[in-house]
Amino acid sequence: MRRKLIAGNWKMYKTAAEAVALVEEIKKGVAGAPGETLVAPPYTSLVAVVAAAKGSPVAVAAQNMHFEKEGAFTGEVSAAMLKDVGVSHVILGHSERRQYFAETDEGVARKTKVALDNGLLPISCVGEKLAEREAGRTMEVVGRQVDAILNAATADEATKVVIAYEPVWAIGTGRTASPEQAQEVHAMIRAKVAALDATIAASVRILYGGSVKASNARELFAMADIDGGLVGGASLKAEEFAQICAAAG
Repeated sequence: MRRKLIAGNWKMYKTAAEAVALVEEIKKGVAGAPGETLVAPPYTSLVAVVAAAKGSPVAVAAQNMHFEKEGAFTGEVSAAMLKDVGVSHVILGHSERRQYFAETDEGVARKTKVALDNGLLPISCVGEKLAEREAGRTMEVVGRQVDAILNAATADEATKVVIAYEPVWAIGTGRTASPEQAQEVHAMIRAKVAALDATIAASVRILYGGSVKASNARELFAMADIDGGLVGGASLKAEEFAQICAAAG
């Protein structure tokens, strides 16, 4: 039985003080929630949020990391640095990283492997653009992205990877894939994993990300292969995020 995971991606919002105030509200709201809860604040708030979340059911993730151990990479952050501040997860290859910062399938796969090597749990993102969906290329594009991620991990490591399917056309647009559309892609992703190992496929969690809200969460999470959500804007509202977490039962 896969336990649902609800991950809140705060993107470029919240100062450290604001982030602590938000996580304190979220801690109260998700007490007793049926699934796992995770928040991903900006780098500048990680230390404060890790401290505020300590001893609570709320885990903390970073929103990105570099694949190199260290070096002359101004503005970047390494896996070791993230481990040092106490995060447990890292989001990799978010559609905004791919779209605005030219991240590639190969780069996301490389980061996934580095995260695993450093004891971080990767939430590796995949998803198609609107033009690709309209051209009937969803399975081709998402399948290619998933293959790159799986090829970077051993079979044992694959059990630790969380895959997040986020159709780019549904990110921050208010448009959401129907539960059936999302389930179709999630089932294909699980089949990709099953081609490597059926037992691993049964345990790997696949999240849906794309305008997840309290109003649609329960219907989405009821789908057989949707194991939770990667939540954007709604995770900045403690009450709504708690409602989404409650829908994971």
